[in-house]
Amino acid sequence: MAIILRLDRVMADRKMSLKELSEKVGVSNVNLSKIKTGKISAIRFSTLEAICETLECQPGDILEYQADEKIQYKN
Repeated sequence: MAIILRLDRVMADRKMSLKELSEKVGVSNVNLSKIKTGKISAIRFSTLEAICETLECQPGDILEYQADEKIQYKN
């Protein structure tokens, strides 16, 4: 996967638990846990906005693009 989720790092920097973030954002612990572990294929902008507002961060603090490594063969 080329998109890396860094929610766990931002939460740790802010010393915020999953339960506390869940209550403030209004998203279930289960769904936030899936976001935190990267076990999602999409995230709503409204959820991302609520997370960023609560954690006082930018979307780029949570989401990171990492290009897939391509294997190059020599002829």
